[in-house]
Amino acid sequence: MRAALIESCGRPPVTGSVPRPLAGAGDVLLSVTCAPITPLDLLCASGVSYFGEPALPYVPGVQGVGITPDGERVWFPTSAGMAPGNGSMAEFCAVPTSDLVRLPDDCDDVAAASLGLSAVAAWLALTWRARLTRGEKVVVLGAGGTVGQVALRAAWLLGAGDVVGVSRAPRPGCIPLEPVATLAARLRETIGTADVVIDPVFGEPAEAALRVLGPGGRLVNLGGSASDSAVLSSALLRSGAVSVLGYSNNAVSREQRGAALSTIFGHAARGELSVDHHVVGLDEVGAAWDGTGGGRAVVRVTEVPSGLGVP
Repeated sequence: MRAALIESCGRPPVTGSVPRPLAGAGDVLLSVTCAPITPLDLLCASGVSYFGEPALPYVPGVQGVGITPDGERVWFPTSAGMAPGNGSMAEFCAVPTSDLVRLPDDCDDVAAASLGLSAVAAWLALTWRARLTRGEKVVVLGAGGTVGQVALRAAWLLGAGDVVGVSRAPRPGCIPLEPVATLAARLRETIGTADVVIDPVFGEPAEAALRVLGPGGRLVNLGGSASDSAVLSSALLRSGAVSVLGYSNNAVSREQRGAALSTIFGHAARGELSVDHHVVGLDEVGAAWDGTGGGRAVVRVTEVPSGLGVP
């Protein structure tokens, strides 16, 4: 079968051929329609992640969308790059049946793939970690990224009273990234005091956002794309009884993930939730690997007629 292959750590994948996988006990063989290129895929393929250097060659793709032998369209995860085995960027992929999440009829495969685990992180950071309640004010840092885009829209869907994003690139509903004091002042002018900060970036943006958290405010950190460290004021944390919380998809149960995805795909089917993305073919995966043009790259692996599963 055709597949994208990581043949050397730190280099983009190439398109090649690998044996078709066999489904073991408890597994199902999916005909893959599409798979997103995610930061986790790039991290694993770099060879310097905390998972260690992967066994080469391997098929990347930590998540994807496919069709079961019964013709059901599903989202699925893999451990490609984190453990031995191949991932989603191939014509077929064998995965545990218990990991599958069914797609609603009106949720497009590409739209589901573009959301996936990034949307889970944004949704559960708001609901599970921040425990957002209706009417609360939300600041979203890194609002131009996939997690940030979902968090902006999800906060409104969850009943937030006001939402403002901070983005390096110009974006509707967002203020630009600025030095700590200036950004804190802009946030205060825009939203007053915030109840929740969703933070995929950390560093100076997080320092600025902490300055506008009101009493009992919560900052949920999901990543460190700006910096792995930040200077936090003890006086600010203590005076407002502010909480700084961590989030990782690795800490989420299969049941939590499945429930979040079902909700997310429902919103996507109704046109209420989406992220910037563009589609590339399997032969273009190498060129799209490190790119960010048009938002997240979703690799169209195969075109499978509706109602047909694995032959």
